[in-house]
Amino acid sequence: MPAAPPPAAADRAVALLHRLGAARIAHPGGTLLAHLQRVRARLAAWGARPELQLAGLCHAFYGTDGFPVTLLPLDRRGELAAVIGTEAEAIVHLYASCDRKATYPALGAPGAVFHDRFTGRAHTPEPRQLRDFAELTAANELDLARSDPALRERYGPQLLALLTRVRPLLSRAAWLDGHAILAPSPLAHD
Repeated sequence: MPAAPPPAAADRAVALLHRLGAARIAHPGGTLLAHLQRVRARLAAWGARPELQLAGLCHAFYGTDGFPVTLLPLDRRGELAAVIGTEAEAIVHLYASCDRKATYPALGAPGAVFHDRFTGRAHTPEPRQLRDFAELTAANELDLARSDPALRERYGPQLLALLTRVRPLLSRAAWLDGHAILAPSPLAHD
């Protein structure tokens, strides 16, 4: 199992999140900070490496296609990199840059194109980047589904379809967790 993020980096990231107001921003399941901490914990439970856990803790710094609140503008990426490291920050940036409507339909297919909502450009990330993106996407969406039954009811089938498409990119732990949260229970049909 990969090590936990260095405590200093995680602690500095949480301190920065507090300074930028994440503990006061409403988010499904409580506050943005609580959500970010749950995403990091889910990634840790799945055995994600420290850089991916840190990215999970910070994945909303630049806003996302589904959550437009921005904690830091893109021209201040260096500030986040100084706190969590360049690899973790690159994962955060990739996650934030995703144009979901354009990217998700083919995500998981060989040679799938990733559409950047910041630049409008399309590219094919490296395999490790795609795995990190898929794992972080799963952790984020599964936290929302677990925290908000109405969201799970409304978007659960779409999310399960997405996770099924990207299953080859996911860790076994992520897939099993996603299936447990999203798949209809066999008892529900009795």
